[in-house]
Amino acid sequence: MILKSYKYRLYPNKQQKELIEQTFGCNRYIYNKALETKIKHYEKTKKTISMFKLITGLLKKEKQENEWLRIPYSQTLQMSLKNLDVAFTNFFRTKSGFPKFKSRKSRQSVQYPQNVKVDWGNNKVYFPKLKNITTKLSRKFNGKIKTSTLSKTKTNKYFVSILVEINEEIPNKPRIIEKTSIGVDLGIKSYITCSDGTKVDYPRFLKKSQLKLKYYQRKASKKNKGSLRRKKLVKYVTKLHEKIANQRADWLHKLSTKLICENQTICLEDLNVTEMQKIRYLAQSISDCSWSKFVEFLKYKSEWYGTNLLFIGRFDPSSKTCSNCGYINNELKLSDRVWICPECKEKLDRDVNASQNIKNFALSDKNLVYNKNSGLGQPKELQNVNTTTLVE
Repeated sequence: MILKSYKYRLYPNKQQKELIEQTFGCNRYIYNKALETKIKHYEKTKKTISMFKLITGLLKKEKQENEWLRIPYSQTLQMSLKNLDVAFTNFFRTKSGFPKFKSRKSRQSVQYPQNVKVDWGNNKVYFPKLKNITTKLSRKFNGKIKTSTLSKTKTNKYFVSILVEINEEIPNKPRIIEKTSIGVDLGIKSYITCSDGTKVDYPRFLKKSQLKLKYYQRKASKKNKGSLRRKKLVKYVTKLHEKIANQRADWLHKLSTKLICENQTICLEDLNVTEMQKIRYLAQSISDCSWSKFVEFLKYKSEWYGTNLLFIGRFDPSSKTCSNCGYINNELKLSDRVWICPECKEKLDRDVNASQNIKNFALSDKNLVYNKNSGLGQPKELQNVNTTTLVE
């Protein structure tokens, strides 16, 4: 079974928009109430309240006191409490970010765990209480609908993301062979540099719109707060940011799909993007590249298409090591794009050399041993069944 998500644009009428906004508000209210209750309870007892106690206790009580909480579909409120419980648990288990209180400026979304239906003939999607909403059904799917997320962007556009369980078997991954493997080095100027010498430059969508963004942001800052002109300019800036994000996501999807379909084994470096963004003069360029999203696309697409995805440690000297003789140049600077190895006198392109080293490190016996703590390498069961190691 494969899980795939399909996103469609919704076009609700005036009444449906009002009901959607009420649904967002009710879910936001109950989420904030539950978070406040969880925090107070933990401060007193050092224990957390379960999701079931919140549903049977807090939610039931709030519905009795506030009739307007009965307006939205009841299961959306339960899903908000479930999402809060997951976020609260993840904070203690994985030390991820602590759940924040939601506001109207936050991303507005609600989840429907069931009873969502798609009418392909009339281009409509049915939601409980919202009824049929006109939808741009661009892609058809065959499978069982698991959950549906209705969301609204800051530019007042409505979307639905439908998670579908498709009755397809996950393809077996091929054997790891050096000839069919490729090393990929992620960069800023050249977005990817492959071990075969192929380079793909990044279009730099943010930089292309930088002057226009600065101009309208400067104009907006000079207008009075709350004025219609300021709101109009802020809305234009928001639309421009949305366009940049859409351009970036579209380009990353196309590149990741091409890379996955053309190779049997892809070797990457495990980058610490958060720490890299602390470099002031590179922070904006690194954020614009969105390496984390690109790697995320590669991960789930490698499962869909049966491609091996290997990672090396972030501290492996891929750029400083000569791929020809193994000499490590500790004096190499970031500005050195081409360097000559003192040992073998080989002239090396920094990015191509790094991608070749990433491939060599990834295919080494040491890296192919699975490490549960880091998540690097491959489990033994995968090596024995689907991806028997064979480096030729």
